[in-house]
Amino acid sequence: MLPTLWYCLGSTPLLSSCVKAILTSVLFIMQLLKATVLKWEKNQFLSENQMMYSNLIMGKKVKKEAEPPPKDVFDPLTIESKKAATVVLMLNSPEEEILAKACEAIYRFALKGEENKATLLELGAVEPLTKLLTHEDKIVRRNATMIFGILASNNDVKKLLRELDVMNSVIAQLAPEEEVVIHEFASLCLANMSAEYTSKVQILEHGGLEPLVRLLASPDPDVKKNSVECIYNLTQDFQCRAALQELNAIPPILDLLKSEYPVIQLLALKTLGIITNDKEARTTLRDNQGVDHLIKILETKELNDLHIEALSVIANCLEDMDTLVLIQQTGGLKKLLSFAENSTIPDIQKNAAKAITKAAYDPENRKLFHEQEVEKCLVALLGSENDGTKIAASQAISAMCENTGSKEFFNNQGIPQLILLLKSDSEEVREAASLALANLTTCHPANAKAVAEADGVDPLVNILSSRRDGAVANAATVLANVAMQEPLRAGLQSHGVSSALLGPLRSANTVVQSKAALTVAATACDVEARTELRNSGGLEPLVELLRSKHDEVRRHASWAVMVCANDELTAVELCKLGALDILEEVNLSVSRKNKFSEAAYNKLLNNNLSLKYSLTGYLSSSDIISDGFYDYGRINPGTKLLPLKDLCLQEPSDQRAVLLVNSKSSDVSPPPSTEDKSSDVGYGRSISSSSSFRRASKEKTKKNSYHFSTGFGSPTEEKSEPPSGRNTALSKGTTKERGSRKGRGKKEEEKVKEEEEVSTLPKLMGEGSPEKEWYPPFDPDFRVYVYEVTKSIFPITNIKEQIEVLARYVAEKMGGKMSKEKLHNFSWELHISELKFQLKSNVVPIGQIKKGIFYHRALLFKALADKIGIGCSLVRGEYGRAWNEVQLMNESRKGLIGALPPPEVYIVDLMFHPGGLMKLRSREADLYRYL
Repeated sequence: MLPTLWYCLGSTPLLSSCVKAILTSVLFIMQLLKATVLKWEKNQFLSENQMMYSNLIMGKKVKKEAEPPPKDVFDPLTIESKKAATVVLMLNSPEEEILAKACEAIYRFALKGEENKATLLELGAVEPLTKLLTHEDKIVRRNATMIFGILASNNDVKKLLRELDVMNSVIAQLAPEEEVVIHEFASLCLANMSAEYTSKVQILEHGGLEPLVRLLASPDPDVKKNSVECIYNLTQDFQCRAALQELNAIPPILDLLKSEYPVIQLLALKTLGIITNDKEARTTLRDNQGVDHLIKILETKELNDLHIEALSVIANCLEDMDTLVLIQQTGGLKKLLSFAENSTIPDIQKNAAKAITKAAYDPENRKLFHEQEVEKCLVALLGSENDGTKIAASQAISAMCENTGSKEFFNNQGIPQLILLLKSDSEEVREAASLALANLTTCHPANAKAVAEADGVDPLVNILSSRRDGAVANAATVLANVAMQEPLRAGLQSHGVSSALLGPLRSANTVVQSKAALTVAATACDVEARTELRNSGGLEPLVELLRSKHDEVRRHASWAVMVCANDELTAVELCKLGALDILEEVNLSVSRKNKFSEAAYNKLLNNNLSLKYSLTGYLSSSDIISDGFYDYGRINPGTKLLPLKDLCLQEPSDQRAVLLVNSKSSDVSPPPSTEDKSSDVGYGRSISSSSSFRRASKEKTKKNSYHFSTGFGSPTEEKSEPPSGRNTALSKGTTKERGSRKGRGKKEEEKVKEEEEVSTLPKLMGEGSPEKEWYPPFDPDFRVYVYEVTKSIFPITNIKEQIEVLARYVAEKMGGKMSKEKLHNFSWELHISELKFQLKSNVVPIGQIKKGIFYHRALLFKALADKIGIGCSLVRGEYGRAWNEVQLMNESRKGLIGALPPPEVYIVDLMFHPGGLMKLRSREADLYRYL
């Protein structure tokens, strides 16, 4: 330093020579002193070494004045580290001071950002830090806890902490004797960890809930905030909510509502919003005047950022009847409704409506709400510009619809507004509005009428094509409710409801399927609706729903099929699509069948009497045999009955002959007489009764023909009498009955004449037609039978006499009267075999059978009786037995007051005493029915 100073002085001419002399003297003296000191140190070192050496040689012990440090002790070293990796290595040091300073440095490093947290994780800092949580030194333990409070916000760190199972060590830092700083960062660590389910379980298992509840009363606001946040996360699990109730956590949470920090108040309200889902928690809240705190928050404008969460808690409290009564008695309910209606904040209005919705699920609450005229508030909220408020208000109306008074209120105020919402651009709004309308119109004809009068059908039909399944199901429900009323149902068809239901019927959602099928059942009561559904292709998806595994879908689909089967054309189409087979399979299952599936099956069977008779062996008086009916014989359930066309094309075999009833001809040849031996010429594959018929059938056009669907008889042209007028008759007809029968007789005669006139017309069309339609074999003899009984038996006014004459007529055509002793000599089987051979088919027209026994005669009697309006049933027995049952009044049993007794059932004898009537279950009737 002095040479430098000297250089500087030398370079400055302004300094005097005196100063230079002084400095030269000082420099000389310093150099002299330095040399002296070095010499002294050298001498001192040599003297000490010589003394030690001499002492060792002489063995003299010398007392040490100052013992030097041990060789294995490292001298203190002060360093500065600029790398995090170096500091992480220091975490393994045994020195507490180094650990404390290393933790402090890592804490400051972690505070700077997420990237630093990830760096510390990569450097392996987490595992040694976990060991420091239980360190004996308080400062080390505090610093390590502070680090984990910061690091635990990183997802990868949280995952590693769960694997290392440090939860117990962190919870231990919540002990009362620990510092507030440790409480703060330990609770912060738990708050970050508790966002994940596995960590929640670990916190509960290690008893972390109790110290967290205790820390809610901590004087430090950060500790309160972290503790209530952790509790909020834990309350997502129902087990934690039960544990909180046991720890009486609600009072300290309510105390947090008085905090001056909004974040703490908000977390407390969110926590209360979850735990008050439990009834016990609501009771505790009420007992601790929690409702008053919540109402005060709503009344304080400065706390408007807390109003939404406060309303959520109130919504839960309103589910409790006692709490609702308390709020109503203290005037809180009116304040709440007024607050919801007058508020300009959409979220507040929305949450107020949600509160009403939750509470309205209880019938007593609905009654109380109705008394407070909550409907006016909800209607006002429907006019909000916010979609969320509209949705919440619509849902509240849906809940209030369970109250009859509320339903009537919304008839004039509410339904028009809801219909406007059906036209909203928001699908969520349309769904909520349609739900409200569905509930409003259910079991309430006035509201259904109001929907129709407010032009609500068009938007409802449009919603059927929505992408939201809930909206589609709701709209279908409303339309079904409207269609339940006949005056309104007629107007639905002009809006294309049947066509619009195609999409919902094909939906994959079972609720939509169910509601769509129910709507079909409600709308298809009219012929026009069934025709539209059939023409638009709606029957096919409806039939497919019969296979559904969902009970309600299957039930409603069966109901719809039953309604559609009222139309014969629709019933035929349903059977073509396999509805009958599906229903038969369903009804064989004990778990899948229902009343509607059985009713639908029977309804379809009524339009396929051939199958019905083969399966059940019974045709009632209301089952009218028409042309195209055939008796295949008994079949077991689940066995498919072949169509008539397939049976006709089969080769003759030794199987039982199939009996056919058909008086309709597909050609225009003159009507045959009783002398025609049509049975002498077979019809083979062309299925005609004569060679001339075979030629004529090829030239027949669609316009002049009767087309028979596969497996079904054609529709009869005769209008059958209703069952009520066919099943019972007096033994002596009245004048009115006689007149009506004569009228019917004239109609039948005119009809037969018209058929004869048509048959004589030359065939002018159909020559060379490329299409060949198939027609059932024509039975000219049966046609003559119909003509004869219509002319001779139909005019008879006494029903009993009609039955007796018809029985003798049938017996005469089938081989006459038989005796029981000679029955085995009656070669009817050979006769049937000859007919099958001549016709080259197993199908034999009933009129061509001249030797018939029980089941031949019973079928012919039933077929002819149905033609002339005689009510009778056809019953199949065992071993070729079959019989007809008729109901007749017995005037001899007329009561004293003139009341007629119920009709009695008789068996018609067609074999042994043709025309005889045997009372059912009598000995002679049993001998006739059974071997």
